[in-house]
Amino acid sequence: MTVDLTATQVLAGVGVLLAVVMVWRAGSRKAKAAADAARTGARLLSLTGRVLVMASVIVGVQWLVIAHGRDSTLLWVVLGLPALFSAYTLTKALTVTAVDGPQRRGDRR
Repeated sequence: MTVDLTATQVLAGVGVLLAVVMVWRAGSRKAKAAADAARTGARLLSLTGRVLVMASVIVGVQWLVIAHGRDSTLLWVVLGLPALFSAYTLTKALTVTAVDGPQRRGDRR
């Protein structure tokens, strides 16, 4: 059994193979970009959820002390201490500490 291919057929086969490789690489790049975008969105959503839960806990404790407590020192502590923690958390959440930009081919993490 012999295979007789002309030069045109060989070039056509190489061209098809090259096209398949290019489409595959483009698809993998798009998939990586989509995964990076999803990861960034999940980080923001996770941070937002934690901030909301902590805010609810702080408000609940403050409500208990205001509604049932009679000590003014305790009232100031309950209002002031969470304000400090909230300010720290919001400052940390709103401060950009890393830039997730495009990478060059040689960069490794």
